[in-house]
Amino acid sequence: MKVLITENLCKTYGAGETKVEALKNASFSVSKGEFVAIVGPSGSGKSTLLNLIGALDTPTAGKVLLDGKDIFTMKEKELSVFRRQNIGFVFQAYNLVPELNVEENIVLPLLLDYRKPEKSYIDELLNVLGLAERRHHLPHQLSGGQQQRAAIARALAARPAIILADEPTGNLDSKNSRDVINLMKMSVEKYKQTLIMITHNENFASFADRVLNVEDGVVTELGGGQR
Repeated sequence: MKVLITENLCKTYGAGETKVEALKNASFSVSKGEFVAIVGPSGSGKSTLLNLIGALDTPTAGKVLLDGKDIFTMKEKELSVFRRQNIGFVFQAYNLVPELNVEENIVLPLLLDYRKPEKSYIDELLNVLGLAERRHHLPHQLSGGQQQRAAIARALAARPAIILADEPTGNLDSKNSRDVINLMKMSVEKYKQTLIMITHNENFASFADRVLNVEDGVVTELGGGQR
C-alpha cells in the first residue's frame, strides 16, 4: 500500500532573474512501513521536498497524496488537524517544550486533539527508547541524545501515517547519532512505521530500504540501502 505519492511536485521562489527552481517535477511513491533516506548536497532542495511532503509549505505545482488524501486541496484548519494526526516530525533541533517533562512532551500532540494517550503504548515507547527513568525530567535536564529520543517518541505517539526526519542527528556526537539512527530503524520495524529521513551521512543512508538523491531540485532514485 502506498502511503505517500508525489506527482510532478515543483517549488519556485522569486521571478525573473531572481527565480530559483528549488524542486523540479518530483514524482515518487513510498510504501507503508518503508524507510527512505534522502541525500544530496546542501541547497539541493532536500528540505524543500520534506517541507512540501509535511505540508509545512505549499508547492508551486504538483500534488502530494498522503494516506490517500490530496493534502493541498484541504482548507488550512483541516490541513492543520490532518498534519498533526498523520505526520510525525523529528527535526535537528529537538523542539521540545521546555516547561513540560519528557512524558508530557510525548503525549502533547494527542492532547491537542483531545485524544486520551494509551498508557501502555506510551510506557512501551519510554522503555524502548531508554527514557523510562527520565519520564519526569525537563528537557534541560537531558543530554542531546535523550532529547532527540524524546522527540522520536513524540513523533511515534500518535501512530502517524508517516514520520519525516530532517537531519535528526545533526546536533549529536557520533555515538548518540548511531544510537538515534538505530532507534529510528527499529521503530520502523517494530511499529511498522513509515519513515523519510534527510541525512548528509552516507553510512546512515545505508540503513534505509531506499535512497533518493536530490540535486539541483531534481529527485532521482539511488536504489536500496543495506539491511
